[in-house]
Amino acid sequence: MKAVILAAGIASRLRPLTDNTPKCLLYVGEKNILAYTIDHLIANDISKLIIVTGYLENKIRDFVSAEYPTLNVQYVYNAVYASTNNIYSLWLAKDLLGGDEMLLLDSDILFDKNIITKLLASGYRNCLALKRHAVGAEEIKVKTNSERQILSIGKEIKPDEAAGESIGIERFGTNLLRKLFEIIERKIQIEKNVNQFYEAAFQELMDQGEKVYAVDVTEFACMEIDTPADLDVAGKLMLEKKYL
Repeated sequence: MKAVILAAGIASRLRPLTDNTPKCLLYVGEKNILAYTIDHLIANDISKLIIVTGYLENKIRDFVSAEYPTLNVQYVYNAVYASTNNIYSLWLAKDLLGGDEMLLLDSDILFDKNIITKLLASGYRNCLALKRHAVGAEEIKVKTNSERQILSIGKEIKPDEAAGESIGIERFGTNLLRKLFEIIERKIQIEKNVNQFYEAAFQELMDQGEKVYAVDVTEFACMEIDTPADLDVAGKLMLEKKYL
C-alpha cells in the first residue's frame, strides 16, 4: 500500500500565514501538520509515500528530506496548482502508484493515528473515514444505507440526510482504484473537468454500482485546518494530546 498526500494548494484563507509557508508545514504544537501525518503513517506501517506538491513545493521537499531522510517518498509536481482542484492532483499520482493499493489523505487535516488503524482493520478494501457531527453546507457529506455502504457523497447532500462528514482519508484496493482512475482520466483528458473535487469521481463509482463503505471514526479527534481560527482551536486540542 502507498499513501498519497495531496499538498498542492495555496491555502489563501490562511494568509498571511501561508504567504511563505505551505499549509501543511504550519505548526500545531511541537510539529507541523505534515509531520503528524507522516508519523501516523509510519506508526501504521505505511512507509511508501507519494506527495503531490504545487505551491512552494521546494519547502515541502526540503522539510521531508531533512526530517525523514530514509523515508521512501516520491514526489509529483502539479504545475497548474493555482487553477486546478484536488481531482487533478490525484490524477497526477496515478503512474507512481504502480498497481499498489492507495491510502489517500488531504494534507490539511490533523487527526488521531488510530483513524488510519481503524480504516486498515475495518475489513473493507474500499472505504473512507466518517465523522458524525452536525454538518453544514461546506462539509463533504456522506449518505449511507443501513449497511454503511455509501450511496452519495458531496457538499450538495442535505445535512439532515447525511450520516456525517468525510474527513479526507480514504482507502482503495487495486481493482476499484483502476476503475477510479479510468473515471478521473476521462474527466481530466476528455471533459477537462480539472476543477472538481475528487469526490465527484467517487460518486461515479457508486453510481455504477461499486461499493465503498463508511468507517465511523467519530471517537477519534480530527479536524481540517482552513483558517487561523482553526489553527487556534487545533493548538488548544493539541495541549490535551488529542492528535498523538
